[in-house]
Formats: sequence, C-alpha cells, structure tokens
Amino acid sequence: MDMNNLLARIQYLPESPTQRAAVIFTAAVVVAVIVRFAFRHVVHRLTRSTDTDVDDRVADILKGPVFWSFVFGGAWLAEIPLALDERVGHAVKGVMLTLIIVMWSVALLRSSKVVLEALSRNADRVRWIQPKTVPLLDMVAKFLVVGAGVYFICVAWNVPLTSWLASAGIVGIAVGFAAKDTLANLFSGVFILADAPYKVGDFVVLDGGVRGQVQEIGIRSTRILTRDDVEVTVPNAVIGNARIVNETGGPYDKMRVRVKVSAAYGSDVDQVRDVLLGCTEDAPFLVAEPAPRVRFRSFGDSGLDFELLTWIEQPLYRGRVLDELNRRVYKAFIAEGIEIPYPKQDVYVKELPRRAGDA
Repeated sequence: MDMNNLLARIQYLPESPTQRAAVIFTAAVVVAVIVRFAFRHVVHRLTRSTDTDVDDRVADILKGPVFWSFVFGGAWLAEIPLALDERVGHAVKGVMLTLIIVMWSVALLRSSKVVLEALSRNADRVRWIQPKTVPLLDMVAKFLVVGAGVYFICVAWNVPLTSWLASAGIVGIAVGFAAKDTLANLFSGVFILADAPYKVGDFVVLDGGVRGQVQEIGIRSTRILTRDDVEVTVPNAVIGNARIVNETGGPYDKMRVRVKVSAAYGSDVDQVRDVLLGCTEDAPFLVAEPAPRVRFRSFGDSGLDFELLTWIEQPLYRGRVLDELNRRVYKAFIAEGIEIPYPKQDVYVKELPRRAGDA
C-alpha cells in the first residue's frame, strides 16, 4: 500500500487535496512543537539530574534537527495529496530529505566532537582516547558521517550508485598502491590508539635504543622527545612492527634504577652492603616503598659485583638519580677505605731479543 492510499483511508482528512495537504502539514508542525516542548521541559530536566554536562550539550544539539525533521517530513507528506507532476514531486521529496540528512549529519558531527572531548578528559578510564589524539578520531568521525550522509542523499534523489562504487573501487585500488606506505602508517596509527601500547606522556624505549617521552601520536607518525631535547619522528608502521619498552606502562609510574659497582676481593661484604644502603638516605626523587636493597650478584674477574636497587618517582628522574647515587657511592667507598677494582694486566717478559753481534 503506497502513502497516497494510506492517507486516503484516514476518515477525518478532508476531500479537497489542498485542505488535506494543509491539515497534514499543520499536524506535523503541531507534533514538532510538542516534541520541542518535551525536549525543553522533560529531556533537559533528566539531563540536568546527571553529573556530567555531556548529555545536556548533546540534547541541545539534537533539539533543532528533531523539530525540523517533523516540519520537513510534514511538508513532504503534504505534497502527496496534491498529486503534483512526478518531477516536481520527486524534487520536493529530494529537497526535504536532503535538508533532513544535512541537519542530522551536522548534529552528529557536533555531538561526536562533544563526546570525544568528554572522553579525552577521562583519559585515565578511557586509555585509547587522549587529548592530543582527539583530532584524529574527530577526522574519522567526520569521514564516516559525511560518507553516510552523501550515500543517503544519493538514495533520496534516486542516483544509481553501482557505477559510482565501481569507479571508486578502481580509483581506490590505484590510490592504495600509490600510497601504500602512507596507508600503512595511517592504519598503524589507528591500531596504536586502539591497542594503546603507550600514550602521550609515556617514556618508551624503541628497538634502536631511542629513549624518550611520547609527545604526540599523529596520523602518520609518533613524535618522541629524547632526554637531549631532540625530537625523533618515527613512522607508525615502524612502531607497529617493533618491540617497545614502555617504562611508564606498569601499574604505577615508579621505576627501578640499578647502580652497579664492584668491590675488591678481600672487602667485607656486609660493610659494602651497609655503605651502599647508606648512600640512598635522603637522596632526591627516591620513594620509600619499595625500599632500597643491595644484591651481591657475582664474583667478577677483578672484584665482587654488587648492585644497588632503588625506585624513583618517575622515569623522568633516572639520569639525575644515577648521577647522584654514583657520586655518593664513590665518595663513600673512599671514606670507608673500600677499593673499587679496575681491570689489570700483568706482562711477563720471558727473554729479551738478542742484538746483532751478540754471541
């Protein structure tokens, strides 16, 4: 049953096509006003009772499209009883549906931006969304919404999409071969955001030994600032296939620092242990828990190998802590008379070469 027959069966509609169209349009406007009133007094009351303002902002954005959707939908239905020329009717239908699709596309784009910004402010709970990755996700949302909007507009105007999709497929294959490296970086960037092996602000160590703080996760690459204040740009495709050590990726930001030192054979190991632990007292950036500890690792070629293990607040302080502890250990060993061995080589001369003429 088509729409015209359905309207004809409604008994209270007048017989005159013009009057019938006016009644349909007026009814649509009344419904739109009622829905707008419900948004203002019911939906907003519900959204104000929540702890976040995201739903309030989304409701404000959707209020307009809902109202005008009923108005434009009523205008489209009102055209049916008038029995206009087929081309005119098709044009009216296309225009009304296009306006509705455009309004909802804009509303969805604005709503997605509000939601992404809200999620980025809760990065501790939503790890795959960070403040600096919002532009990338916003771009993906725009691509999806605009693509869907264009598709539905073509459907509204009865534009055949088969030939266009076939042409787009051929062009997509050509572009894919030409920009395979760029696409690989793009998809790797998306996977990095989804899997979240690291985030902005983390300290990472790459396969090549590059260590630094992640400054930005972009569409094509990740930017890392080394401790020398040198920015290293690494393509996402390289990082996606590399082994990454995330020094900040554990249950907390604390990091263990190892200070390796040797004592000469004959040294009192208990004294060495006490001296090393004393070097950590009042040292900056160290945490009280876990407490510092000393391990007697091995019997080395030149001395006894010890390791002082301490925990620092953040990986950012590793260089300064190592410098301070090495200084303290060296001065403490000298004060306590503990020798720090170094490799020695003894050369034995079996005999001197004879000079010419010696018999």
